[in-house]
Amino acid sequence: MHTTPITPALLRGALELERTAHGLLPHRLPARARAQCADPQLAMVESQPSGVRLVLRTRATVVELDALPTKRVYVGVPPRPQGRYDVLVDGRPAGGGHITGGHTLTIDLSDGTAEHRPGPVGTLRCTGLPDTDKVVEIWLPYDERTELVALRTDAPVEPVPDPRGTVWLHHGSSISHGSTAASPTTTWPALAASLGGVELINLGLGGGALLDPFTARALRDTPAGLISVKLGINVVNADLMRLRAFGPAVHGFLDTIREGHPDTPLLVVSPILCPMHEDTPGPSLMDTSALGEGRLRFQAAGDPAETASGKLTLGVIRAELARIVGERSAEDPHLHYLDGRALYGEADFGELPLPDGLHPDAAAHRRMGERFAALAFTPGGPLGGGAG
Repeated sequence: MHTTPITPALLRGALELERTAHGLLPHRLPARARAQCADPQLAMVESQPSGVRLVLRTRATVVELDALPTKRVYVGVPPRPQGRYDVLVDGRPAGGGHITGGHTLTIDLSDGTAEHRPGPVGTLRCTGLPDTDKVVEIWLPYDERTELVALRTDAPVEPVPDPRGTVWLHHGSSISHGSTAASPTTTWPALAASLGGVELINLGLGGGALLDPFTARALRDTPAGLISVKLGINVVNADLMRLRAFGPAVHGFLDTIREGHPDTPLLVVSPILCPMHEDTPGPSLMDTSALGEGRLRFQAAGDPAETASGKLTLGVIRAELARIVGERSAEDPHLHYLDGRALYGEADFGELPLPDGLHPDAAAHRRMGERFAALAFTPGGPLGGGAG
């Protein structure tokens, strides 16, 4: 077997790679951004490699990847599915699997504590690949922190040149991150990118789409031909700000992106339908009665009457985003708006309800990916005209 060093030339979708005691850890926010926020939730999700993949050209029929995952266990909640690795050959599904072992992070949602238990490196082994010159992609689990340790193949490996297609840079919440999709290539952004023929960099951050200036600077400084930002739901979840602060924060976020991408097609997407927060402000809290039954479910803890004093609901946020984009687009013809309910709305909720009250299931991810590709990437769509 040939051992090939894992280098940046073999990886796509990460903004930065950190050398650890075990190997390489992909990050989806740069060190400067990470240094400006001590939130452990953000630290956890930005190091979960949603959209990150190894891409290599080889004749190998056997590929082995050693990695050290960090798996999460929630006290009192049914076990989470194992993080899945998807393997593509020349863009088509060719299997995948899971890596056993790894570190364990046990989280008690009732009091917010967490315990880290170290574990061993594991191996993903892919066999029976065609004995032809081909491009192999290994998509890492979207929801497991993954340190890449070693790559072995039964034939030499070489990097694949930078893609000729347009890079699509997307930022959003846990729904964009992937929760609760079936696998890394079936999150809605990954599906949309595949259907649209674009190269995804996914900055969907579970609980972290909070209009943070350091995230805007990361978007500003990342080369891309197409950009989208899906904003709103996390601001309500966290009860982070009032209407007076939200509008200027959105303007500032967009201003920062435009400093690095003045003419790039930029699509602002409002939240998908989430009935519990359509007219009721946050915060979003766990339903303790459901937790007592071993189920994870969320509920809105705000008072609808508080919208009069500036508290945010999804309805308020959609109206404000539409207003801001409408006003700015008079001087920014490459700025566009998409109502998130076009991706998942009332009829979809009736057919595919949100299992925990917040996140779409695997079938809804597929529907959202297909719809986004049709609405955004087709000719005449806001991201259908190529790079700006």
